[in-house]
Amino acid sequence: MNDIVPDVVDVVPPQGKLQVNYPVGVAVQEGNELTPTQVKDEPQVVWDEEQDQLHTLLMVDPDAPTRSDPKFREILHWAVINVPGNKLNLGQAIVEYVGSGPPQGTGLHRYIFLLYRQNQKIEESMHIDKRTRTGRLNFNTRQFAEKHGLGEPIAANYYQAQYDDYVPIRNKEITG
Repeated sequence: MNDIVPDVVDVVPPQGKLQVNYPVGVAVQEGNELTPTQVKDEPQVVWDEEQDQLHTLLMVDPDAPTRSDPKFREILHWAVINVPGNKLNLGQAIVEYVGSGPPQGTGLHRYIFLLYRQNQKIEESMHIDKRTRTGRLNFNTRQFAEKHGLGEPIAANYYQAQYDDYVPIRNKEITG
């Protein structure tokens, strides 16, 4: 998990890993390499249940356009707020899931899932659907967490991906 400090967060989350499983039968395992084809559909994310607690889940790519020149850091791939306990499907998706789409020749990108414990319900009117790019570039996890009083993440996991033949298909589905 040290690969995400200090690029995205300041400390390694104390509760360890989130379980992230994709419908095609692959799982995120702390930096393993998956393909854009494998991660094109929204995953199931599981963590230790806290019944009376609200959570926020973020997924970001800090390596755009490349890890050595991350001028678009971070790209926001998914954001779900006000998740009761660990029931992700009951949370508010303010940014709908979009899978990996690293440009050809840019090497491996990290795709980081971060879980935060909320102190109170978040009021957020932002909504970005899965076909919209606007609002995803130059996201700042630290600023989002500070704005909403989230503190440091309590759990995380990540995988790495590089270009495959699915990327141009994905990109045709996303507009401005």
